[in-house]
Order: sequence, then structure tokens, then C-alpha cells
Amino acid sequence: MALPRGEPIAVPPRQKRLWPRPFVKWAGGKAQLIQQYEPLVPPSFGSYFEPFLGGGAVFLRLLPTHAVLSDINPELINAYLMVRDSVEPLIESLRRHRNEEQYYHTVRSQAPDKLSPIERASRFIYLNKTCYNGLYRVNRQGQFNVPFGRYEKSTICDAPNLRAMSLALRRATILLDDFEVATERASALDFVYLDPPYKPMTKTACFTGYSKGGFDDGQQERLMRVFCELHRRGCFVMLSNSDTPLIRWLYRDFDLVEVRAKRAINCNGDGRGTISELVIRNYR
Repeated sequence: MALPRGEPIAVPPRQKRLWPRPFVKWAGGKAQLIQQYEPLVPPSFGSYFEPFLGGGAVFLRLLPTHAVLSDINPELINAYLMVRDSVEPLIESLRRHRNEEQYYHTVRSQAPDKLSPIERASRFIYLNKTCYNGLYRVNRQGQFNVPFGRYEKSTICDAPNLRAMSLALRRATILLDDFEVATERASALDFVYLDPPYKPMTKTACFTGYSKGGFDDGQQERLMRVFCELHRRGCFVMLSNSDTPLIRWLYRDFDLVEVRAKRAINCNGDGRGTISELVIRNYR
């Protein structure tokens, strides 16, 4: 079934029609790679599944008629739900935040589970916009511990984009689920895009603890088995990952395409540059 793709979202009167952008900064986000990805996406498909949601740049480029979006990060998923279902109260809350270091630490110290869903989403987006490098990192207790970013200008509340994003997300089912569970209902001709935490390229690669459990080689192997199961069901499957010997070996029986991305290879500024990444597909 061919689906409409690339249609701008209609926004309320007196606002320009917008193509929604990710409302959070996310390490490893795919906005910079969209033009390289577009020729690699199936020209038509059924439902769209994205179980490592992050900033959702690929979903926002495709704007499929129906999508199942998921992640294991409860703060991220709550934020998506509030953007979709309660965008005006969320905008009102975000407008009260201040780009000040002492205030940042006060908000960071709040316990998310003590807040309302709106306040929790507002806190998450505020910290994401004002923390160092847009990094999401938690300690072993699951507490967000990224320092203040000290940016002179930071758009904490982009109301027009949040409203456009809210409309786009009305096409989606949003789940807090592990990738294996989230893709159980994917069937023949559905398109599944997998963007896991990358296999580190070096021993000095920056830690990005998106969850307390991390994503080690065992998880990479489990993901490969899910990829193969989706292939067996007749799904279109596309996966992005680092260009490392382990990833090339795990997916040696599938189509491997190299793309170029600007990434921080390690925590030293000298380690930043353009590197090779892999896009792995079970179709051509």
C-alpha cells in the first residue's frame, strides 16, 4: 500500500504551514542524515514502526499515515504523549522556565515521579534544551546528571513547532516498550526502522547512558535476532549503526550501505569529525 510521504502538517490559522522538527536534541539524531536516508527507504509500505524513537527525525520526514513509535526511556515517552495530547498546557509550562544555572540545578534535582505528566514533560524538555550538548545521561540510580550548558540563547519553548509536532503525532501510537515487544505486531510489508544506541567505535567513546541498563554487545546480538525475525515475517527492515567489525559481521547476510555523519567520536574535542556509519537493509 503506497502511503503519502513528505506532506507538511496543517497548523492553526494565522500560522505558516510547518514541517515539524524534532522537539528534543538527541545524541546520534538523524536530522543531518535525512537526505542520505531518503533513497534507502522503501517507496511504499504499510505501517511504520520506530522502536528507538529518540528525536524522531525519520518519522517526521516520512510522516506515515500510521506509525507505532516507542522507546524504553519513560521521560522521553511521557514528553511525546504530552506533546500529542496536551500541547497547550505544555507550552504554558515551558514558557515559565528560565535559562539560568541555579534554576537549572533546582529543576534537575526534582524527582520526575513526584510531578504531574505535564510538569514532568516540561522538565524533560527544559533540561534537554539547556543542558550540555543536549545529552541525555543518567547515573546508576537513574538520575539525570548532565551539567548546565551555559548557552547564551536557548529556545526552551518553540510553540509553533510543538503544535505542528502535536498534529503529526496524532497519526501515531506511542508506547513505552522494549524494541522486541514494540515490534511484535509488525507484519508483512510494514516498515521497521531500528536506530539503537550505537556500538562504540573506540574505548574512549563518550558515554551516553540513555537507560540504567545500557546497550552492550549482548543487546546488539539480540537486536540482530529481532532483525532476522522481522525479515522472516516479510517486513521491510532498515537499521542504522556504527561501522565496526562486530556490526558488519552480525549483518553480513544483508545489504550494507555506508553513509557519512558528523559525530563526536570521543569525549575529547579532537575526536569530532566526519565518520562512516552503516545503514543495513533486508531489501534493495
